[in-house]
Amino acid sequence: MRIGKVAARAGVSVRALRYYEEQGLVVPARGSGDQRRYSESDVERVRFIQLLYSAGLPSKAILHILPFMDTLVATPEMTRRLTDERDRIQARIHDLTRARERLDELIRLAADYTASSPAQCAPQADATASAREVRSQHR
Repeated sequence: MRIGKVAARAGVSVRALRYYEEQGLVVPARGSGDQRRYSESDVERVRFIQLLYSAGLPSKAILHILPFMDTLVATPEMTRRLTDERDRIQARIHDLTRARERLDELIRLAADYTASSPAQCAPQADATASAREVRSQHR
């Protein structure tokens, strides 16, 4: 499969795919004329890399995780890395959940405030006239 098709199927740009290759995250086979040839498994690999990036993992951490994906053999250090990253993501989920809950609380308060005393906005023409009056008083 050619680079453009893999990029489209994985939902990334061709530039991102080339970056992943530079980082050693994706290693395509090479065909005649040194053209990149990707397999179906590369599409899933790129999607997984994107998922890890969106979870906040840097490419170096991802590079250390990918060998397990390739071999399904985990050394004790690999297991520790996987566990550490999982725990870091879980802590982030906890923080994001707390932030969402606080925002929900603020939204409820704002809705209660709006319901009990609706904001009154002057029509645009009245607001412009009021602004002119204020400026003229300060001259």
